[in-house]
Amino acid sequence: MTTLKALSRFRIMMAAFIAGLLVSGLTAFPLLREMQLLASWLGLEGAASPAGHTGLAFWILTVKFGLADMYARYPWIAYGTDWLAFGHIVIALFFVGPLIRPAESRSVIYAGIAACILVFPLALIAGAIRGIPFYWRLIDCSFGAIGILPLLYCLRLLNHIQPKLPGNPSEPTTATSSDEHYTVIRKS
Repeated sequence: MTTLKALSRFRIMMAAFIAGLLVSGLTAFPLLREMQLLASWLGLEGAASPAGHTGLAFWILTVKFGLADMYARYPWIAYGTDWLAFGHIVIALFFVGPLIRPAESRSVIYAGIAACILVFPLALIAGAIRGIPFYWRLIDCSFGAIGILPLLYCLRLLNHIQPKLPGNPSEPTTATSSDEHYTVIRKS
């Protein structure tokens, strides 16, 4: 694979990862409206409570009515999900650096991979403590499982973008790019 092809693929994957973080963040703002839409799509818009429903329908209605009650009685709690949304947006900003300068991005990619892995214990442990159904915790885990894929691919592509230089393997290297070429330069 050529360096330019690897660079192009890297940027496409990194842009997709950033977009995923942004969408995840932005969708944390209108939670009640999203649950109302989901209930409507599942034919549950007329339900007065979760009682009498099972499985996914019960859970969707429980969350919908819980959010409605919280927003009506304790609207300030939603400020926590506003910060959740903001956190996703800020995390996405940290991946703009790798998008622009891929060869200097390994540490950010490793941190992203670690975060994707840490989704699993958080969802499985904290979700159990909070009474989240197991199938919903698996859905939460899927964000880590899906998110790690483009990061692992980007890490692999870095081997084509920034090949190992001869000499001291511990010596730091950097890469500069232009429209015409992508070269690796040894730091002095």
